[in-house]
Amino acid sequence: MPKRILQGVVVSDKMDKTVVVSVERRFKHPLLGKIVRRSKKFHAHDEENEWKSGDRVRIEECRPLSKSKTWRVVGGEHVQTL
Repeated sequence: MPKRILQGVVVSDKMDKTVVVSVERRFKHPLLGKIVRRSKKFHAHDEENEWKSGDRVRIEECRPLSKSKTWRVVGGEHVQTL
């Protein structure tokens, strides 16, 4: 079975080797017909502590690494800070 890959924004990097990624999805509301945004947070493994808050990253599903961590950061782009 292929691994799922999602794209989101890092919202927390305070843990060691772990980042919290917020993934947003958009869908049409079944009754109102309006486009609705829903987001969900995932804990992802970041081996080198490379990713910081605000970075846009891609995460992929992997084996359970801890109780709450079943995703791994596979790439992304760093945000320029001034």
